[in-house]
Amino acid sequence: MRETILNGKTPDIAQDNILKLRQIFPCVFTEDKVDFEKLKQVLGNYVEDRTERYNFTWNGKGQALRLSQTPSLGTLRPCKEDSKDWDTTQNLYIEGDNLEVLKLLQKSYHSKVKFIYIDPPYNTGKDFVYPDDFHDSLKNYKRITGQVDEEGKRISTNTETSGRYHTDWLNMMYPRLRLARNLLSDDGGIFISIDDNEVHNLRKICDEVFGDSNFVAEFYWKSKPQGGNDNANIVSEHEYILCYAKSIDAFSIKGRESDESKYRNKDEYYETRGGYALGKLDLATLEYRANLDYKITAPDGTTIYAGGVNGVIIKMCGKRVKSEKKGVSYD
Repeated sequence: MRETILNGKTPDIAQDNILKLRQIFPCVFTEDKVDFEKLKQVLGNYVEDRTERYNFTWNGKGQALRLSQTPSLGTLRPCKEDSKDWDTTQNLYIEGDNLEVLKLLQKSYHSKVKFIYIDPPYNTGKDFVYPDDFHDSLKNYKRITGQVDEEGKRISTNTETSGRYHTDWLNMMYPRLRLARNLLSDDGGIFISIDDNEVHNLRKICDEVFGDSNFVAEFYWKSKPQGGNDNANIVSEHEYILCYAKSIDAFSIKGRESDESKYRNKDEYYETRGGYALGKLDLATLEYRANLDYKITAPDGTTIYAGGVNGVIIKMCGKRVKSEKKGVSYD
């Protein structure tokens, strides 16, 4: 028999409906408030944007939103002659414009994809950001949008001197992110690579599309070897991967199973922290360096130098290391 607990409280129907609305349309919430004009726009009724509130907007945003809701004019056709193990494979490779492909996947894969990774143009001025119009021939389309010159050679169009430098990029990303969210399962997540050029705008646009409460992490990864490009005497060696969940409550990232066999040593913190492993210190790398010869005064007034405490002999890796005021001596 199922037990029923009465707490004397009636259901908050309005709050329940708001939570459901937020789960379906996180983009219509601004600072935990419903933007009803935006809701009308999402539902297909265009209204003119107002800017008298905290809002992330740009020229063409409304059109980009409607573009994500426009039915696709394309068709997916199998290419068996270029495929491998067509009758038995469980994988699918699709070649085509990603906006049209995302639309075509909505019917079969809506709310079924657990993991999405995208590596969009970083908008560095070297990659191409284009208006979405599929009513013309591909050859002419590339020419009029500046992807190629009159001789058919590819060129770049979105340079920093363009008055729509960030706007073009946002109009390209917005409908694609909205369609990508539709594909995610309730426990799914999306990972997006980006660099300094647009990471600030990507955070804002993802906060709107996925909901800022579904932000998981901004990962940093070293993308270049030591050195990199020198920009104003600062070397940038890293890029970012933004992670957002469809629903933060259902999303989780499972780490690798750790090899606990090497963590055999125990101390008084074993019950709360677990075991620990002993590492070896290569004494050959311990050498005196003048730029590291400085003292530290502890809270109790004790003066500590790099090699120990006022000449106290410290035992390290089975060997004795004697601290001196200038440098470290070995026994």
